[in-house]
Amino acid sequence: MDTPTIYDVSRLSGVSTATVSRAFTAPDRVREETRRKVLAAAEALGYQPSAIARAMARQQTDKIAFLICKKDATILDEFYASICEGVMRRANSTSYQLLISTAADWQRTGQSKQIEGVILAGDAEPSLISSFQRQGVAVVLVNHRASGFELPSVVADEQNGARQVIDHLTAYGHRRIALLAGRFSSYITSVRYNAFLTAMQEHGISVDDSGIVMCGRDVESATQASVELLRRPERPTAVFAFNDVLAAGVIKAATRLGLRVPDDVAVVGFDDSSSCTLLTPELSSVHVDCRRMGEICLEQLTALLSGDTEVPRLTVVPVSLRTRASSIRL
Repeated sequence: MDTPTIYDVSRLSGVSTATVSRAFTAPDRVREETRRKVLAAAEALGYQPSAIARAMARQQTDKIAFLICKKDATILDEFYASICEGVMRRANSTSYQLLISTAADWQRTGQSKQIEGVILAGDAEPSLISSFQRQGVAVVLVNHRASGFELPSVVADEQNGARQVIDHLTAYGHRRIALLAGRFSSYITSVRYNAFLTAMQEHGISVDDSGIVMCGRDVESATQASVELLRRPERPTAVFAFNDVLAAGVIKAATRLGLRVPDDVAVVGFDDSSSCTLLTPELSSVHVDCRRMGEICLEQLTALLSGDTEVPRLTVVPVSLRTRASSIRL
C-alpha cells in the first residue's frame, strides 16, 4: 500500500493541504472542529505528523493564485487589475505568496504549480473550477457566479447599479432609454440585461427589441451599433451602455452624426474606469469598488484555508452612480 500523503489527508478531511499542515504545526491557527477532522483523517490513513513535515519540506506550500478568466485578457486589464490590487493589499499582511496570471497562461504553463487556494476572476470555465476542486484547492469567484458549484462568489450590485442609472435618466425626463449590450461573460450579460429590464419596468417603461442592441466588446463595434441605433426615426434620448468602452462608442457615434451629448442623447456607462474623465463630455458611470471586491476575496480565501465553514456563498458589493456631463443637461 502506498504511503499516505498530505493530499490524501486533505481529500479525506475536506480541507486544504495548508490547513492540514497548520493543524499539526500551528494548531492555534485552526478551528477546533477542523483540527479534529484533520486528526481523524490522519489517524484513519495511518498518516503521522512527521510524514507531514517531510511532505511539507518537499512541496512548496502557502501559495495562492489570482487568475483572470477572460478571453484575450491580460493582467493589465483595468477592471481586473483593480480587483487584483485589493487582493495584493490583503495578501501582503498574510504569510501567503500570491501568484498572478491569466487563466489561459496558467493552463499552458502552471499546471505543475502547487497552490492552496485560488481566486478566479471573471468567466471561469467549469472544467477549470472542477480541476482545482479535484486537487483540494480552495476556490473563490469574483465578478462571476458558477451554476452547479457551491463556491463563495463576490460580485458587484448590478441590479442596484442599473436602478440608479434609470432613476437618474428618468429624473431628467428620459423615457426612450436604450441599452447597448456587449457580448461579455454569460453572467455579466445576463445580470446587466435583466437588471436593466427590471429597472425600466419599475418606472413603467416598456422595452421592446428596438431598444436593446448587441455589439462586440470594442469601441469600433460599439460605434457602428450606436450609429444604427441613433439613426432610427424614434431614436432614444438616452443610452445605457454595458461598460465605459461601449459608452465611449456611443459618444463617438453621436459626434459622427452631429448629435450633442447630452442635449440630444444622454450617455451612461458602467465600471467608472479611468477613461470616464478623459472623454468629452466626461462620462457618467456606475462606480464599482473593485479594490474592495479584491480585499473581500482574499479575506474569504484565507478564511477557507483556515477551515472556516461559514464563508458566505454570495457577497454583493455596493455600487454608486457618478454623474458627469454626459448625462446632465447643463
